[in-house]
Amino acid sequence: MTTLLETATTHRRYLHQIPELSFNEFKTTAYIRDQLDALGIPYFAPLDTATVVYFKGSDENAETIGFRADIDALPIVEETDVDFTSTHSGAMHACGHDGHTSILLTFAKWVKGEMDQGKLEKNILLLFQPSEETNAGADALINAFPFHEYNVKELYGIHLGPDTPEKTLATRSGFLMASANEYRIEVKGLSAHVAQKEKGHNALGAVTTIASQLSQLQHYFLNGLHQNIIHIGNLSAGEAPNTVASNGLLSGTVRTYDPDDLAVITQKMQTIVDSVDPLYGTASELILYKGYPAVDNHPDLIPTVEASAESAGLSVQLLDEPYLFGEDFSFYSRVAKTNFAFLGARNEEKGYVHGLHTSKFNFDESVLLDGIHYFQSVAKTTGAIS
Repeated sequence: MTTLLETATTHRRYLHQIPELSFNEFKTTAYIRDQLDALGIPYFAPLDTATVVYFKGSDENAETIGFRADIDALPIVEETDVDFTSTHSGAMHACGHDGHTSILLTFAKWVKGEMDQGKLEKNILLLFQPSEETNAGADALINAFPFHEYNVKELYGIHLGPDTPEKTLATRSGFLMASANEYRIEVKGLSAHVAQKEKGHNALGAVTTIASQLSQLQHYFLNGLHQNIIHIGNLSAGEAPNTVASNGLLSGTVRTYDPDDLAVITQKMQTIVDSVDPLYGTASELILYKGYPAVDNHPDLIPTVEASAESAGLSVQLLDEPYLFGEDFSFYSRVAKTNFAFLGARNEEKGYVHGLHTSKFNFDESVLLDGIHYFQSVAKTTGAIS
């Protein structure tokens, strides 16, 4: 008989070879649905690459407990030495979503078996969600699927964590991960020869002034005890070494937890951008891209998480500080109480130390079983499985 770990490993290795970018996870979705079909598990397809499974419990008035896996990959060229490496040029499962999907698929098989034995009391909802890396697949799924019709009370998610030791589940009450919002500042100036520079409108001067002022926001306008990042990832201006720059560009990301801090940051950014045009004679525009809210773990779920992790043989690490990563699991707080946690995947002896979103990210597949056992324990601790 095939073990849970063997099943999960088979899933993971197949999925790892077919990484697909956000909202283009067609082969991945076909595989997920084929596996569910083989198990006789019905599902919904609210989006082309979203798959939702609903197991109806024996209690007609029961609440629903949800579990989520993200399924997309990244535009990264793989540099691992595994023999099941990516077959899609320029794409890689460099964030462990192949692992998350494998865990949830294997968990689905287990839930089906428990249901067939009459042990399913409450309802269980499984979300195979596309496009976590970009374009907020969670938000799109919430808009496409009627969560309110399924009495979803609690929703759990995990992420493989290369900074967290194996056999450890890391989480915290309240903010776990930051909101992530990107911005772009475009500056239009007027070119002139350097010998007649006074006739130009210096876009380079404008963007460097903006950059300098942005770096002061945290220091002067935000609570020093709050963690915020106003990051400049790209700055460019100018066309030739002997001309006044006629175009400038500055772009980056803002990471924060407090919505009030985000409001201050965006208002001050606009003020800074507006202020340079009278000085340089330029025309500048701030473009803000709506990103992901902060992941905010509901305190009511922490006892369940702790008990479930311990039952699954995992130690619990309650983090003192949140991470500044972004994660679209945050959107699910609109439909249920949520908890997100990092499942330890760091093993220095075996060389599993490479970070998320890197070309060498990998993990010992035994951690898949840790994730399955954790989800099983949550199902039992919440009373979904008797």
